[in-house]
Amino acid sequence: MKPYKIGIAGTRGKSTLRGFQAIENADVTAVCDLDEAALNAFGDAVGIAAGRRFRVFEDMLESDIDAVVIATPMQCHVPQAIAAMLAGKHVLCEVPAAVTMDELWWLVETKERTGRTFMMAENYCYTPAVQLVKALRGKGLFGTPFYAEGEYLHELDSHYLRHPDGNPTWRAFWQLGRRGNFYPTHSLGPVMEWFAGDRVTEISCFGTGGGYMRPEYRQDELSVTMCRMRSGALAKITTACKAPRPHNMHAYLLQGTQGCYEAPRGLGDDHKIWLEGHPAPGDPADEKRWRSLWDFRDYLPARWRDPPEAAKDAGHQGGDFFLVQDFVDAMDSGEEPAVNVYRGAEWTAVGLLSELSAVNGGKTLEVPHFRRNMPESEKLVKI
Repeated sequence: MKPYKIGIAGTRGKSTLRGFQAIENADVTAVCDLDEAALNAFGDAVGIAAGRRFRVFEDMLESDIDAVVIATPMQCHVPQAIAAMLAGKHVLCEVPAAVTMDELWWLVETKERTGRTFMMAENYCYTPAVQLVKALRGKGLFGTPFYAEGEYLHELDSHYLRHPDGNPTWRAFWQLGRRGNFYPTHSLGPVMEWFAGDRVTEISCFGTGGGYMRPEYRQDELSVTMCRMRSGALAKITTACKAPRPHNMHAYLLQGTQGCYEAPRGLGDDHKIWLEGHPAPGDPADEKRWRSLWDFRDYLPARWRDPPEAAKDAGHQGGDFFLVQDFVDAMDSGEEPAVNVYRGAEWTAVGLLSELSAVNGGKTLEVPHFRRNMPESEKLVKI
């Protein structure tokens, strides 16, 4: 089969590069970035011809590429995704999917109208630990899951927020310039992998208020959003990007009627699990003691259990490779990818609505049910 020609918008899109380079039927042939120095450095490193390096996004869309990776600042995601799909290109978009609720309607409508593949590149869903917990849950070993936690604890230092000349970057406005869980999908995506077929129906968000440190940024030191699912299950999503602390961007918990999982929190801690009826060798059956999650490695889906060498070299413990593979497979088959436009919209909406909830004292807000041919009467935010 003729390889798909991929264009990358934003030289930050290196996370998917190794995946595309390792897949036989995909080839990165174009790149676009406003920063000419960054553009040429990326092009030189990857071997992209000078004539296929673009400063203007629309110029790249006029080339013969088949798909676009959108790795630009988050406020550019929807305008560029819409332009790409209208130009007949498939889209793999970095997170989050949008920066306003209206943008989510436009994104879903354009995807449905054009029929192009759209996938949100939530790579945390693809890490081995998340996939192993998903497999164990699928086998019923957790019983009925009813509570989960996802945390994104990542202090944004000044170099993220200021250019060398002192002027603010886009993150100063679109991330730390907002209230609530502005960046929810790394926390929520893995959690929702463990609640297959469920969806978030309502949220309520509380924040510290943003007055403890760096008050020039509106974002709270820490925000907590409680998510209620259709099943009645709860998930707590935490974001802390002003709080001074070591990074911990993979902190998760899953509690079910017959088991519990907790991710490591540093200082040599490991992924740990307790499952009813599965004590460690030598442990009393009637005592609840942690085991290493990796004791259950045999439950991993085959492609994670015995990954190709290319996956081992990719980022996020191989997740970036499998994400790209799923995107290419979706283009091939025409079927919806795992993190399609509807799931991407739902997870993004949790963050967008959390801002509105936080500024209204934690008011509970409904999350729209994103789905195909959604009626206009449901495309609204209820206060």
